[in-house]
Amino acid sequence: LVTRGLAETSRLGVALGARASTFMGLSGLGDLMLTCSGDLSRNRQVGLRLGSGESLEDIASSMCMVAEGVKTTAAVHDLARRLGVDTPVTDAVQGLLHGGESPRKAVMRLMTRTLRQE
Repeated sequence: LVTRGLAETSRLGVALGARASTFMGLSGLGDLMLTCSGDLSRNRQVGLRLGSGESLEDIASSMCMVAEGVKTTAAVHDLARRLGVDTPVTDAVQGLLHGGESPRKAVMRLMTRTLRQE
């Protein structure tokens, strides 16, 4: 899932004019790894709590700080659609946060996708 996220981020960045190699450094892979594994990551905490069955509304109201991914997912999703970039991870997060999709269904949809070059 993390490598798919990196591939997706790179695709979107390249579509916006960035170099793919940029995403292999601290601001790409480094940030992604910290977001996915760091206990202080607000986005990760939201994901863990959603996965345990809490509602987004309850999570947001109990947090003192902003988990930027909650607000930016819709914008990234819309941008990717306008650019014609395939973003399955973003699509799954969008469905989970704003489309009523369950965490289990979102993960199953992501992890059972047809394998392709990434």
